[in-house]
Amino acid sequence: MKGGRMQKQERRPTIMTLEEVARFLRLNKSTIYRMAREGTLPAWKLGNVWRFKKEAIEEWITNSQRAHDQKHHRKS
Repeated sequence: MKGGRMQKQERRPTIMTLEEVARFLRLNKSTIYRMAREGTLPAWKLGNVWRFKKEAIEEWITNSQRAHDQKHHRKS
């Protein structure tokens, strides 16, 4: 607390490297690279390196799961 008031903490997006995303998704780095290059995984290039917003990756997981569930639900 500063001056008797709580300061609002700025929420910044977590930026991840290709290696961090590979660990997070438990996939090979080459798979993450290919998915980023193809546009399957939300990413952008900063200079020569790929960067990923953690929130976008989590949203991608949710949407992929939802699409998978709907596809399998229709087959039933």
